[in-house]
Amino acid sequence: MFYYTYVLKSKKDGKLYIGFCEDLKKRVSEHNLGLVDATKNRKPLELIYYETCKDKMGAIKREGQFKTGFGHKYLNSRLKIT
Repeated sequence: MFYYTYVLKSKKDGKLYIGFCEDLKKRVSEHNLGLVDATKNRKPLELIYYETCKDKMGAIKREGQFKTGFGHKYLNSRLKIT
């Protein structure tokens, strides 16, 4: 079993959302159906990046890294986001 750290981009406001999950396809669907409080007013959302992790703790750790200043710089350079 794998876990995922993912980045969604709101097509409404252009902002990013970073999270982790076990079932990526299901989780993205939940976001776009408005079932996630943090993003329900920002849909539609597009999956723009994800990484696969071998375990839950790895995915949680990577999510935390993405949410730091360094993580934002990494994602911006990797995804060419301004």
